[in-house]
Amino acid sequence: MNSLIVAKILKPQGIKGELKVASYTDSPEDLQAFDAVYVGGNRYKVLKVRPQAGDLAYISLAGIADRNAAEELRNEDVVVDRDEIPALPDGAHYIADVIGCEVVTREGEVLGVVSDIVPARTDVFEYVKPNGGKVVFAAADGVIADIDTAGKKVTVDKARLSEVAIDD
Repeated sequence: MNSLIVAKILKPQGIKGELKVASYTDSPEDLQAFDAVYVGGNRYKVLKVRPQAGDLAYISLAGIADRNAAEELRNEDVVVDRDEIPALPDGAHYIADVIGCEVVTREGEVLGVVSDIVPARTDVFEYVKPNGGKVVFAAADGVIADIDTAGKKVTVDKARLSEVAIDD
């Protein structure tokens, strides 16, 4: 299965098997788009999703009817089949698809490989340089020229990058 992790189960909520999750999507409301998810390798029908403030949500899964069953899923990833995920608008990318992409300048200079992205109002990228050091930068206006997930490449404007990057 070609899959994507969309949330992490934090703990049981209440006595009826509901689960508190941290969503890895842009908004916890996005979890409502999934009819089924995989947890611990098992497929569960999604019965209900209650989005909460921040990145939290409460989710009810078929077959998880009490707190004891929910407790067994604590700290597990919530995974969806990529064939079942909604299409993204033009210019949007799944973080999992960008991690591992080469970071290159418009001139073709390879700067490193994307190792992490922290979603925020302005996403924060981290890449590992060829020599092993790390660079962190905000995806502020003009920094990223193009993201090509199929070609595994993030093209940046070197001058603009130098204004916002923090090199360790």
